[in-house]
Amino acid sequence: MSQDEQVVVREPGTGRPTWAMQSLFEHLLEPDQSSRLGVALVTQPPGVATPLHRHDEEAEAFYVLEGRLDYLAGEDLHELYAGCFIHLPQGVPHAFRIRGEEPARFLALTTPAGLLHLYDEVGIPATERRLPGADALTPEVEIPRWVEVGPRYGLEVVGPPIPE
Repeated sequence: MSQDEQVVVREPGTGRPTWAMQSLFEHLLEPDQSSRLGVALVTQPPGVATPLHRHDEEAEAFYVLEGRLDYLAGEDLHELYAGCFIHLPQGVPHAFRIRGEEPARFLALTTPAGLLHLYDEVGIPATERRLPGADALTPEVEIPRWVEVGPRYGLEVVGPPIPE
């Protein structure tokens, strides 16, 4: 095992929480614990969507635990639901939108680690383990942060979100 890797065990509800994108990110594996892999448990409300974007440095993968997502990967649109997995190689343009009436929960993985800290820079520490409400940043405050911080993480927006 290399010096930057360590065994990590997290009990439920112990990942460091962040509110960003009207969502809850619970960080399960931090870059100081592994430089190779980042992991977060993500909860997002219906309607949340990302613009079409790509990552110059990381590959991503998602395993859906609850809810439904439409996921555009390259030219292909996928409907994901509980039990579905998707891998996005580095550089593949992608976007998603949470569908249905219930929040979606999924395990987000990035390699190498580090990308998940983007949410710390654009969001705020969560005061509770729940979806944020009026106590979160508004999109009007958060979007300029994405524009400023995203390029430092190799994130390039290349198109609009998936339509509603």
